[in-house]
Amino acid sequence: MSHPVKPRPISRNRLTSAIGPERLREISTAFAERRAGYSLESPFYTDPGIFAADMEGIFGQHWVFAGSIAEIPEPGDYLTVDYGPYALILLRNDDGGVNALHNVCRHRGARVLTEPTGTTGNLVCGYHSWTYSPEGALIHASAPGEAGFDKGCFGLKRAHSRVVAGLVFVCLAEEPPEDFDEVAQIFEPYLAPHDLGKVKVAYQQELVEEGNWKLVMENNRECYHCDGHPELACSLFPTWGLTDETVPTHLADVWQRNLSAEEALRTRCDRYGLPFEVVEELDTRVAGIRISREPLDGAGESFSATGRRLSKKLLGDLRDFRLGRCSMHLQPNSWFHFLADHVITFSAFPVNERQTLVRTTWLVADDAIEGVDYDLEKLTHTWKQTNLQDKNFVELCQRGAASPAYEPGPYMKSEYQVEAFISWYVERMKEHLA
Repeated sequence: MSHPVKPRPISRNRLTSAIGPERLREISTAFAERRAGYSLESPFYTDPGIFAADMEGIFGQHWVFAGSIAEIPEPGDYLTVDYGPYALILLRNDDGGVNALHNVCRHRGARVLTEPTGTTGNLVCGYHSWTYSPEGALIHASAPGEAGFDKGCFGLKRAHSRVVAGLVFVCLAEEPPEDFDEVAQIFEPYLAPHDLGKVKVAYQQELVEEGNWKLVMENNRECYHCDGHPELACSLFPTWGLTDETVPTHLADVWQRNLSAEEALRTRCDRYGLPFEVVEELDTRVAGIRISREPLDGAGESFSATGRRLSKKLLGDLRDFRLGRCSMHLQPNSWFHFLADHVITFSAFPVNERQTLVRTTWLVADDAIEGVDYDLEKLTHTWKQTNLQDKNFVELCQRGAASPAYEPGPYMKSEYQVEAFISWYVERMKEHLA
């Protein structure tokens, strides 16, 4: 029986050949000389060589959030995911897992599946009709008279895939980072009560931001700029990331309201047996994570102008709408909000050194009916606007980073998670380049 090709890393020689050994040494030196506590030097955001290194050392080696099982709910459903030079097919299999296959035909390299989503049995390349099983094995190649052609040698190349609490992760490395198992054990109890096995996609937004992927992630990892998010400020406390010592005078009342809401949320979580505490290991492990349950302002139920629920249907086994948000950050490319009435997933997929695709997906209970249980425009309004505002902020930074006048500036205390992300990134790249 033929089997698909096992995961195999992209050769380090490919990067050396692409940018040259001297340039590779320059890039390694830049990582070694990075100044802690400051933003990165301009080339980290603008240089094609560093982008190529990022794709090999970060996106080619680490677990990347690719989507949720709600996007591929039935066997045969697939979605395609592209980042940097990589193109993958994520195909739901009969066992409930996900096959991750490189979307590159083994004949002459054509894309096998060209639609972003769909349903398929076997995978048929549209160029010369080479046909692959859902596991990637080549089962048909129209090659009359080709003596000695062994179909077993030409299956689609595979990547590693994992489904944890309804989230789908992929890794292109031959040997994925081992501590992801430990991280999965951390976040699964937080997510399990929301039961992503019983949700559906309400809406998906894709934005191409004219900015380097690291600027997208830096912007996400702080709320120093949250005055620029008026819709989000209705429900998300603008004191996020602050402490008693760093709260400015004009936010003192908000800070006290936040502390009261936090205590009320803790009481509810204790009542329902929901994990609450902050787990923050963003740069102290290979698979960096931050997760917690945090209160929302107003009614404390959802991302609306009043804080009231946006869907009438509770998720999973939850018994109360007023549970704030379970917020999770995972390195290198994702962040999430799990609420009692819906879930929002965010993923950043680098396109090139100056562009990043940000995909946002809203998930509701699978029996929720649009127009009856939720209003789609109201459900998506806050984060649609917030994403557009963040797109503008990222693009402002990208233009600035490309200026001859740019030089790295210091991160403020409230931006400690930005420093944690950059510290994680630099350490991973130093390990890879070494």
